[in-house]
Amino acid sequence: MSSCKTLIRTSLSSVDSKVNSFSAIQFLPSLSLRPTKQGLSYPFVRTRNYGTVQAAISVETSDSNTTNTFSLTEQHNDDETDSSSSKDTVEKLLTNKDDLTQLMKMERRPMALSGRGGGTRRWFPYLDKFKCGEVWLNSSEVVEAVGPYLMAERKDRFVNVVKNRSYSVCLVVEGLSDFGNVSAAFRSADALGVQSVHVVSCDSSKRYRENRHVSMGAEKWLDIELWDSPKECFEVLRSRGYRIATTHVGMDAVSIHDMDWSYPTAIVVGNESRGISDEALELSDLHCSIPMKGMVDSFNVSVAAGILMHHAVCDRASRLGCHGDLTSEEKQILLAEFLLRHSKSSVSIAHEFAKKAANLHLPRM
Repeated sequence: MSSCKTLIRTSLSSVDSKVNSFSAIQFLPSLSLRPTKQGLSYPFVRTRNYGTVQAAISVETSDSNTTNTFSLTEQHNDDETDSSSSKDTVEKLLTNKDDLTQLMKMERRPMALSGRGGGTRRWFPYLDKFKCGEVWLNSSEVVEAVGPYLMAERKDRFVNVVKNRSYSVCLVVEGLSDFGNVSAAFRSADALGVQSVHVVSCDSSKRYRENRHVSMGAEKWLDIELWDSPKECFEVLRSRGYRIATTHVGMDAVSIHDMDWSYPTAIVVGNESRGISDEALELSDLHCSIPMKGMVDSFNVSVAAGILMHHAVCDRASRLGCHGDLTSEEKQILLAEFLLRHSKSSVSIAHEFAKKAANLHLPRM
């Protein structure tokens, strides 16, 4: 019996030590010790327990002063938490273009300068500029400003994600009536390294089912563009060098296995019940289909989108060696974009950096 008690005490202490190892401290950068009856205490110190030792740092800047408060949040839950807030759902993003504009931080290339691509030329949307009031920062300066406030693991993850990103394949969802499907498609796009997604809403009178947890925060890391019609969307995509491939079951449909996905391609999936609209089918460059062997002749739209993007990525890797194809400069710019999107405080930090840099270059009296 005594040996059993010893074993139980040992197990409990081992569990307790593990729990303590997952605790993170929220603190102010400049701490002063306060005397108490028990000894010295640290002001403004709070502890939180986490399920993992990996964490991401977000920096909240107080409006009342310039002191930065650092807080640790769980790395595997921080994006999901953001997407779960009532102000940051897929539905709100897709019904308010202003929110999408605010989501993207680096200066975007003007529509008129998109130009028409050709062959395997790939389009990239961002300029190497971030506006901070009257001052502009380039991507290197943004990384220099915000990078030190992230844990190394988090920053490494951003670098790896950017390395595997591409704009050579983009996803277009047309007329979907369920935000759950839109969110699932977004999640697959992010997971597969497809950075650009487009939403064509043909029936604005329909209200979509709310499902804010499906995307797992993927919408925060994608470039999302909204369009009123297939014609408007396709014209812009063609000006960027994409061919338009609509999913369709018909005699003229090409199997996705017979397509060369190294060519910049916009994959279009349609409404859950009606499929691709007649207008989109007529305006597209080709129709493609996923070979099916069962009695049912269709996939759920979000599943179809996932299969198409996965096959495109695998085909590109087979032909080109990898899916990600950004240049070194483009990777740097997209990394800066991700750092600025990481938290609201990232933008504040960049603005503070720009102010200090501007002051250093002011002429002395």
